Amino acid sequence: MKILSWYFKSSLLIRILAGLTLGAIAGIYFGPEIEVISPVGDIFVNLLKMIVMPVVISTLIVGAGSIHPAQLGRVGVKALSIYMITTGFAVAMGLFFGNLFQPGKGMQLIEKGGGPALDVATMKTPSLVETIVNIVPLNPFGAISSGQILPSIFFCLLFGIAIAYLKQHENKHIKSVATTIYNFFEGFAEVMYLMVSWILQYAPIGVFALIAVVFGKQGAEAFGPLGMTTLVVYLAFTAHIIFVYGGGILLFKLNPILFFKKAKEAMVTAFVTRSSSGTLPVSMDIAANEMGIDRGVYSFSLPLGATINMDGTAIYQGVCAIFIGFAIGTPLDFSQQMTIIATAVLASIGTAGVPGAGAIMLMMVLNSVGLSVDPGTPVAMAYAMIFGIDALLDMGRTITNVTGDLTVTCIVAKSEKEIDMSFWE
Repeated sequence: MKILSWYFKSSLLIRILAGLTLGAIAGIYFGPEIEVISPVGDIFVNLLKMIVMPVVISTLIVGAGSIHPAQLGRVGVKALSIYMITTGFAVAMGLFFGNLFQPGKGMQLIEKGGGPALDVATMKTPSLVETIVNIVPLNPFGAISSGQILPSIFFCLLFGIAIAYLKQHENKHIKSVATTIYNFFEGFAEVMYLMVSWILQYAPIGVFALIAVVFGKQGAEAFGPLGMTTLVVYLAFTAHIIFVYGGGILLFKLNPILFFKKAKEAMVTAFVTRSSSGTLPVSMDIAANEMGIDRGVYSFSLPLGATINMDGTAIYQGVCAIFIGFAIGTPLDFSQQMTIIATAVLASIGTAGVPGAGAIMLMMVLNSVGLSVDPGTPVAMAYAMIFGIDALLDMGRTITNVTGDLTVTCIVAKSEKEIDMSFWE
């Protein structure tokens, strides 16, 4: 094991980027013959698919169950509502930029035999009305076992909220039972976090194999779509921060330029650490000492945001889903794009704290619109390309999420008159 110690001690970000680079070089050098290593990448895809539903179940139930009913008062409802609204705007922003620039268009990833891996004619996408109705599952266990994302999310959220209420029940026995159930799922979530970290150790090897196969078939031309996707995602991040966050601050009669100046330390910390939770102490210090926000507001709103605010991830979902649709020659229609918005908003309760959340969430989103990431398919190839640059995109995702946390906290504090305006003069 000492022989591999250098591997596990080195930065995962560097290893994944190395896997991406070496895979591209190997694919270009060996050409189609490199497909012999595709099972190595297929194992990685299967590992990710294996953990999707357990992660959804455990993290959503814990996320919803951890919100104290008493906190869901005026401040809580405002914060929760605004976080959901900004997440909706975020994924719409991602879809807008994705449709505008159309990254991946013209790639036409195909199977070895030359025919499309997906029979588009047989892919019947449900209408928007059907999608809304089907959010409520007839059999939640059937929905979970068959991997139906939206119905599973809906059930887990209701289940978690019910636990949150029963944990505060006056009957000691009921309270004890509810706490036991919550502790079980909290332990379940911790186990999944550990499993995710293990799987991510294999990620550089899996990315190498998957990317090598893509470049073996596509050649150096595949670099263009990857660069375009990165550019489009960061353009969407920037637009969301300026127009949605800046506009929200301005709407509540605060100075957006001053806000960004005050928030810059948290934004830089988020970019470097790629962790909303890790940036939380910095965000709290800024809220208290730079923005003059009352502790009763930021001590609830900021941790809540670190848990459920996924604006950066939502933007990433939108752009990357559009990329994958174009890359496989199956552009997403309006109904599918609306389903992506619904999935991202509903799933934002809980999964933000999961290591590798962006990649796991993207797989969930793709499943929700009928694009299953199955080994050897064009969807898996396009997904692998995105995973290879995921760490670069994660920096932008985190800075967007943390900026959103501070934005919502300022808005709630201003609306509740719990902010010292002398800090803004």
